[in-house]
Amino acid sequence: MYSLGKPDEFSHSCAPINIYAAFMGPNPRTSFTPYTYSPNIHPSSFIGPFSTIIGAVRISSNVFVGPNTSIRADEGYPFYIGKNTNIQDGVILHGLKDKRIRIKNSLYSIYIGDNVTCAHGCIIHGPCFIGDNSFIGFNAIVLNAVLEEGIYVSPDSIITNGVTIPSNSFVPPGASIDTQEKANALNEVPTDKEEFAKEVIRVNTEFPKSYSLLFGRHRCSCGLSCDDPLW
Repeated sequence: MYSLGKPDEFSHSCAPINIYAAFMGPNPRTSFTPYTYSPNIHPSSFIGPFSTIIGAVRISSNVFVGPNTSIRADEGYPFYIGKNTNIQDGVILHGLKDKRIRIKNSLYSIYIGDNVTCAHGCIIHGPCFIGDNSFIGFNAIVLNAVLEEGIYVSPDSIITNGVTIPSNSFVPPGASIDTQEKANALNEVPTDKEEFAKEVIRVNTEFPKSYSLLFGRHRCSCGLSCDDPLW
């Protein structure tokens, strides 16, 4: 029978090796992106193994990026990810060329505010804006849309076609919100969903620091962390 054993025994025998660093680098030069830009990542944030971050991506403080994510600003750019936001396992961020949204006198392909959850497997495709304290559920798709503050997007739903989702709106599971009429008819976020979204944020704000300590005190520019650097 499989047993985890005592915590100290388990941590000793199965300590993280972390030989697989995330890939973080500049975008390639193309006819539509003639200049190269490198990601700007706050040192308090954590980028999980097997993840890719390319181009003009700014990641604010205490952001958790889970394993196997793709944040690729090589066509549409720039991207912004606000503080205490979590981008969970398998999430994809990408943008269409020459399609941007104006936020505070600046143009963005993707702008994600503070305290936002992008849950496992969702796709955020620019041009789009996701306001503070919003929750994007499993396998949901947001493409060419504006989500105001406090939106709850349920799993497997689609928001697209240039719609604006009003603040504190609830998008039901599997819904397709592709007209402004549908967006305006949405109900407010139920209390239980609001509390769930807050708890997800609370849990994930602990991960950047705790994962960094788990993998090591010293972090290389390649994303690898360890306790005993070679240099």
